[in-house]
Amino acid sequence: MPSTQENPFEPAQIRQPAGHIRYVVLAWLCALSGILYLDRICISAALGRISEELQISNTGGSFVLMAFTLAYGLFEVPTGRWGDTWGARKVLTRISLWWSVFTVLTGLCNGLTSLIIVRFLFGAGEAGAFPNAARVVSRWFPIHERGRVQGILLAASQTGGAIAPWLAAALIERIGWRMTFAAFGSIGFVWAAGFWLWFRDEPSQHPSVDPLEQQLIAAGTQTQINPGPVPWALVFASPSVRMLSAIMVCASFNSYIYFSWFPRYLEKGRGLTPADAGMMTSVVLACAAAGTFFGGWVVDRLQISKYPARSRVAGPTAFLSAAALLASALLCSDHRIAVLLTGGSCFATQATQSLWWSCAIGISGRHTGALFGLMNSAGVFGAMTSQLLVGLLADALGRLNLSGRAQWDPIFYINCLVLLTAAALWLKFVFAPVEGSPDKSS
Repeated sequence: MPSTQENPFEPAQIRQPAGHIRYVVLAWLCALSGILYLDRICISAALGRISEELQISNTGGSFVLMAFTLAYGLFEVPTGRWGDTWGARKVLTRISLWWSVFTVLTGLCNGLTSLIIVRFLFGAGEAGAFPNAARVVSRWFPIHERGRVQGILLAASQTGGAIAPWLAAALIERIGWRMTFAAFGSIGFVWAAGFWLWFRDEPSQHPSVDPLEQQLIAAGTQTQINPGPVPWALVFASPSVRMLSAIMVCASFNSYIYFSWFPRYLEKGRGLTPADAGMMTSVVLACAAAGTFFGGWVVDRLQISKYPARSRVAGPTAFLSAAALLASALLCSDHRIAVLLTGGSCFATQATQSLWWSCAIGISGRHTGALFGLMNSAGVFGAMTSQLLVGLLADALGRLNLSGRAQWDPIFYINCLVLLTAAALWLKFVFAPVEGSPDKSS
C-alpha cells in the first residue's frame, strides 16, 4: 500500500509560538511594586525635614515609621485572603487607591499624632499588595518561570525604593516635603485605573491570551476559583511555615534599617548633606535591587522549585556574605567605600528574596494569598524592632553626649548578629507543603 506523502508544493504548517501577554501582566506588577516602594520609602528621605519642622525626636520618628509597619502586618493576612476569595484585580486596585490617598494626606500632617494616624492608615491600605501579587504570579506563570519572574518583580520594588531617597531629596529641596508626598501619591491613581481596565484574574478570562499561551500557563499552574477553608491547624503545626516566618523577621529587621533610617544615619553619623545622603542611600538600595534580580536568576538556575533542599546552601551563603560585608563597612572610615560595602551586603540579603518567595509559594498550595500573607506579615516584628531600636538607641546614646558614628553605628553591629541568625535558620529549613505533596524536602 503506498505511503501518504506530504505535497512538497503546499506550504509547510508553521507552529506559532505562544503569546506573551503574561509578560504584560508582569509589567503591571513591576509598576505596582515600584510605585509601592517609592511611596513607602520616601518618608525616610523626608524624616529629617519633618522632624525639624514638627519638632519630633528620633524616638518619635520611630513611632511614625512603626505605625505604617504595624498596620501593614495586621492587615496583611485578611487582605491576602480577600485576594483568594474575590480575586487580585479588585483587591490590588483598592490597595493602590487607598495607599495613594494616604500618601497625599501625609503632606497635610501638622504634628506627631496626625502623622502616626495617617501612616497607620497608609500601612493598612498597602497591606496585601505582595500576597496578591504572589497570587497573580501563581495563576499567570508556569512554575519553571516563577523564579525569574519573582526576581524581576522584587527588583522592580527595590528599584522604586532606590529611586525614592534620591528623588525625594531632590524634590524636597525644590517644592518642600509636603508637595513631594502629593506628587508621589498621584502616581498610584493612574496605575489603579489602568490595571482595573486591562487585567483579569485568570488567563482564560483575558481576551488577548491565545490558546497556546493558555496551554503553556495551565501546564504549570493550578486554576482554582474557590480555594476552600484554610487548614489553620496544619498551618500553625508546619515547621516550614514557622521557619520561613522567622527568616522573614530577620530579613525585615535588616531591610527596614535601610528603608527607614539610612539617610538619617548618613547625615548624622557620617556627616553627609541631605542631598548626598539621599544619593548614597539610593546607591545602597540600587545594589539591593540588583540583588533581587540576581536572586531570581539563581533560583531558576538551581531549580529550587524542583530541588528546594538547595535553599539550605543558597540561603546561608547569602546571609553569611552579607554579615561579612557589613562588618567590613563598619571598619571603614571613608563613607564612599563604606556605602559600597553596605550595598554589597544589601545585594546579598536581597538575593534571597526570590528564594523565600519560591519556597513560600511552594508550601502554600491552594492558599497562596492567605499563607504568603501570614509568613510575610511575620516580618513586621523584625521591621518594627529595628525601626524602634534605631530611634531609641540614637536618643539614648545622644543623652550620653555621644554623636556621629559613636551614636549611630551600634545598630549595625546588632544587625550583623541578625544576619548570622538568618543564615542559621536557612541552614535548618526543610521544604514541606502545608497540605502535603510529593516529597521535596530531602
